[in-house]
Amino acid sequence: MELIVQKYGGTSVKDAERVMNVARRITDVYKSGKNIVVAVSAQGDTTDDLIEKAKEINPNASKREMDMLLATGEQISIALLAMAIEKLGYPVISLTGWQAGFHTDRKHSNARIKTIDTERIQAELDRRRIVIVAGFQGINRYDDITTLGRGGSDTSAVALAAALHADVCEIYTDVDGVYTADPRIVKDAYKLDDISYDEMLELASLGANVLHNRSVEMAKKYNVKLCVRSSLNNNEGTYVKEVKQVEKMLVRGVARDNDVARIALCGVEDTPGKAFTVFSLLAKSGISVDLIIQSIGNNGKKDISFTVTEEDLPMTLKLLEENKDVINANEVKSTTDVSKVSIVGAGMVNNAGVAAKMFEALYDAHININMIATSEIKISVLVDRKDAERAVVAIHDKFLK
Repeated sequence: MELIVQKYGGTSVKDAERVMNVARRITDVYKSGKNIVVAVSAQGDTTDDLIEKAKEINPNASKREMDMLLATGEQISIALLAMAIEKLGYPVISLTGWQAGFHTDRKHSNARIKTIDTERIQAELDRRRIVIVAGFQGINRYDDITTLGRGGSDTSAVALAAALHADVCEIYTDVDGVYTADPRIVKDAYKLDDISYDEMLELASLGANVLHNRSVEMAKKYNVKLCVRSSLNNNEGTYVKEVKQVEKMLVRGVARDNDVARIALCGVEDTPGKAFTVFSLLAKSGISVDLIIQSIGNNGKKDISFTVTEEDLPMTLKLLEENKDVINANEVKSTTDVSKVSIVGAGMVNNAGVAAKMFEALYDAHININMIATSEIKISVLVDRKDAERAVVAIHDKFLK
């Protein structure tokens, strides 16, 4: 029997009307003779509201207790959705992450899934029940509840699809699919019929808030066929799968990421191992670095600039200050008034002139480039935040209009 895994985000179940709408969608699949497992996020702004409640009590609450609190958001969603399906007259059961067999590592607030014991879910499917699973959560070896971090419900859904060998994993959200750019910024942006795992992974990592990058990584690893669709209409979505491009390069999308902070180490000694000292220090503290530029040495000194997320900026500056005697920079500068704008498309490395065309678009729009990074399927530039939306529009017009 065909098995469908679906995931519904917080906006899709934010109130009673939308919960009933989702319930009808799920039961339509069930009536067609298919098995269905559904992963659900917390309603609307529930997670943010819970975080604010925690801050009122203890702004420095432990990550373990935060996981205990935040996991309740999904538990509310699955119970309400199961009640809605019961009201429509169909057999259903809701399961928390641990009841559904999600076993994770020990890291609270950003746990990784280690295994899924599918015995309970399979038993419920064999009884022809609709199974509703709390996304975003699992349990560790100490039987403590853990959460999977931002976008965790996407990852839960893909993991379920992989473990259950589902025919497709449908990610329902408030947009029709994956667009060439954010349609709120670019009026001419259009929906893609399909996109490769690699391209989607880059777009997800570069600020396209449609799928979480961890879920795309898992889908690629286990060859899970993904479809991104809207829960508010019946339009066809975008399929994320292996897309064969035969000797053809397409810029598939433009993404903007505002979660960026730039740090410059000015006047660092131009000696072997200095970059290693800086970046190994950050790596040991779990801080990921993105764009990096190192100037040519002059008078025994050089400058090193790099970007981190805004969230990691305070810790990065703290580490640099604590180790200033080792780093020995004349000055440390930082700013959050920047954005990363990127183009993504398979085969860029084999097509001359793509970067020049991108830079021409920015030149025509009078936008200055602060930093540049490239790979086989992406080109990213750092620009002033005030110019970011104009940059996205200019680049989209150049490649995709």
